[in-house]
Amino acid sequence: MPLTPTGQDRPELRKAVEEIVESGFAGVQLRVNDEHGEWVTSAGVRKLGESAEPPTDGRFRIGSTTKTFTATAVLRLVAEGRIGLDDPADDYLPEYGLDRRITVRMLLQHTSGLFNFTGEYYDDGTVAPGIPWQGQEYVDHQFHTYQPQELVRLALSKPARFEPGTDWSYSNTNYVLARLLVENVTGRPFAEEMHRLVLEPLGLTGTVVPDASPEIPGPHAHGYYRYEHAGQWKVVDVTRFNVSWISAAGDMISTTKDLHTFFSALMSGRLLPEPLLAEMRTPHPKLGYGLGLFAEETDGGTVYHHNGGFFGWAALMYGTPDGSTTLTASLTTGDAELDFAATAQAFQKAQQRLVKEVFRGGRTEPARRTAESAESAESAR
Repeated sequence: MPLTPTGQDRPELRKAVEEIVESGFAGVQLRVNDEHGEWVTSAGVRKLGESAEPPTDGRFRIGSTTKTFTATAVLRLVAEGRIGLDDPADDYLPEYGLDRRITVRMLLQHTSGLFNFTGEYYDDGTVAPGIPWQGQEYVDHQFHTYQPQELVRLALSKPARFEPGTDWSYSNTNYVLARLLVENVTGRPFAEEMHRLVLEPLGLTGTVVPDASPEIPGPHAHGYYRYEHAGQWKVVDVTRFNVSWISAAGDMISTTKDLHTFFSALMSGRLLPEPLLAEMRTPHPKLGYGLGLFAEETDGGTVYHHNGGFFGWAALMYGTPDGSTTLTASLTTGDAELDFAATAQAFQKAQQRLVKEVFRGGRTEPARRTAESAESAESAR
């Protein structure tokens, strides 16, 4: 049942969550922190075939929401004077022979032009494949371990999408390079630095950097992947999954409470000096992406966010500029008859409904709606 410390019911939010489940999602966890206090609920089922709802404090895979954590870790090292934001990334990653025009900033803002190792989808409809990301081949790789260096070298073996700094295109390669950059600069594993720089200062005990472990420790719901193979539809439980295939671009596990704590702290200036937070929030003109987060204009004002997900899982993380209002959520997919496009569309509709209810404004600029579509599609790959 919803937790309402202020004693105030939120029927509009409960209705929105129930409608999300009715649209085809197996389960939802939602946490809202605003002027009314904290409101927490869940709906749907924790696991197919059971009646229990998802735990409201459950852990889940956050997909590309990881990118905000990764960008924050890099910017904390910038604040420490160990990385220059506009230095060539090649200075810190000499073993990859990167174009010297690519800066650290370009990695965090997706303006490097580097090929996306999970595949490129061009405006003319053509596709340049990367690692397996759907169908039976994806399932067959469920417990395969990819090394981050392997993912980067695959990307660098492909033609760049554009000249560095001349355009914007969402590429997971940028954030795997950011991970390797952190490791090269500090001489420590990325997970250890993430704990030192972000998780430990905020006491985020429910957040995990899993590396190659397929487990979700602690209470959690289950996510499922429905796909067609050899003329038959299959449903596979993808709760246990080795997410080294996405690395620091989308591998983390968290809770709605930890996402709230993190994003509220980030937005309120507790993690970064004001000048660096301003840099992080400055959006690229094409689709509103700053350094590891999106800026969205709604009728209720500016909202910052980074959502994420891949088959079985989706996460929402939204906040106001001062961090006083946040929306964090987990959505798990089940056995509903939704293909890839339908799942992405349902995800987009769900997030827009919740944003409208929490941030008092359903209208978003067309460019921001395009950004949402791009984010949903890219993070699902």
